[in-house]
Amino acid sequence: MKNTTARATVSTPSRSIAEAAGQIAGAFFRENELSSVSIVSALLCVACLSGCDRTPREAPPRATDTISVPPQTSTMDVPIVADMDKLAASLEQAVPRRLWSIDKPGQTCLPPKKVKILFAKIKTPAIQCRITGTVVRGPLVLEGSGKTIIVTMPLHAAISARDVGGVLSRETAEADARVRAVVRLDIARDWSPRATVSIAYDWTDEPHVDFLGQRIEFTSKADAKLAGVVERLERSLPQELGRLQLREQIAQVWGSAFPPVQLNRANPPVWMRITPRQLSYGGYTISRNRVNLALGMTAGTETFVGDRPPDPQRRPLPDMTRTQPGPGRILFAIPVIADYPQLEPVLAKALAKRSRRPFEVPGVGAVRAQFHQVTVYGTTGDKIAVGLRFSAAAEGGEPAQGTIWLTATPRNAVNDRRVAFDDLTVAGVADSVGTSLLLKLANTPGISGTVSAALTQNFEKDFDKLIGKITRAIDEKRIGDIIVRARVTDVRTGQLKAAGQGVYLPVWGRGTATISLAPVRARN
Repeated sequence: MKNTTARATVSTPSRSIAEAAGQIAGAFFRENELSSVSIVSALLCVACLSGCDRTPREAPPRATDTISVPPQTSTMDVPIVADMDKLAASLEQAVPRRLWSIDKPGQTCLPPKKVKILFAKIKTPAIQCRITGTVVRGPLVLEGSGKTIIVTMPLHAAISARDVGGVLSRETAEADARVRAVVRLDIARDWSPRATVSIAYDWTDEPHVDFLGQRIEFTSKADAKLAGVVERLERSLPQELGRLQLREQIAQVWGSAFPPVQLNRANPPVWMRITPRQLSYGGYTISRNRVNLALGMTAGTETFVGDRPPDPQRRPLPDMTRTQPGPGRILFAIPVIADYPQLEPVLAKALAKRSRRPFEVPGVGAVRAQFHQVTVYGTTGDKIAVGLRFSAAAEGGEPAQGTIWLTATPRNAVNDRRVAFDDLTVAGVADSVGTSLLLKLANTPGISGTVSAALTQNFEKDFDKLIGKITRAIDEKRIGDIIVRARVTDVRTGQLKAAGQGVYLPVWGRGTATISLAPVRARN
């Protein structure tokens, strides 16, 4: 860290001016015969020359302006994840194991057939039978990838032909089929899940029996019943999508994002207030049996120094906007503040250390000084006021004591935390005895350099410490039922400003951020 030394400048007319004025008056008296009026005029001249020290006799005014940090606009990723295991369990309950049964007497199992015997053709009668059977399903299997959820339902049919032509008492056929439902999700404007379902099925072994060398098929009878099963599944799937609780999660994240986040507990307290403005929906993906919604939350991010700011006015969950979220990034402005009361002991310690050896004052020689009190505050013109109450004495000279007020302007370049204190000047004296010596001492590089170096060093330490705290604070921050995770990727700094609240360095941070619900166990 480079310390910049500034030298105080001051006009110091004191005893030397008075002596010169006396000499001028004496010469004037010797060479002229004066009346009483002339004598009075000459004395006034001496008084005016003796009072030519125009250094103010009071402390600089205190600044009262506060630090205001402009709000930023951030876009945060809001990952909403739903486990399809809940949907599978719900469908298992919604779809019964025994799907349907059939009992149809008087069915035509074999139609009439013309048979040629010798030279004649005869027509065999239709063979009647009674068809009975059941269809049961196996366990539902849910899987998905990309944009589709696939529900597979295995079916097993056992179908019998009874009283076939009054000859065959019973013949049973077993068959298997597979129903495959392809589900594509959608999100309505009120964030409720919707779905389009496409269902198909196929027999891996169609139900049939062989009788008198002929094949009796029951596929058409089974298909009629199976159509009802398909329709029921088409109705159940969209209804059961509510089990994914997508809308509930979205509303919970939205409503829980309003309270302020504390970035730094003390010295100084720093808060970030997030005000959600809009949610954007960019589709979904399915992987590892989970539905992942791509949401982006646009929010205002404000930073406050001091007491906890009030919660922003809560807004209800807005309607869904079907726009692709931008890249998740968080922008925040953080004031790094060197609090004036914290600067005082640092400066007092530096001056006490420097006073162990004498100050070399031009025209006076070695001067010993003791510093009794340091006062620092912000003054007008974006300057810092430093009050030094001290006593000093040159060898063989009269002791001097009082308070000298210095002002300085903190400066730095953009994106450069090296601090310089320019225009360090004496701005006032108070309750002083031996003002000339105090002013000369205040104007030496020993005093101005010590003041500048102490302020500079302390400010950089405050910056590094606060940035470290904030980085750790937003790395993972719990707010009610949500967790804010952020990673700072870039930090920019502006130019210093001395305000009434402290020396303020504007800092802009940029990074990535996500807002997600806390795990269920942690919430319970």
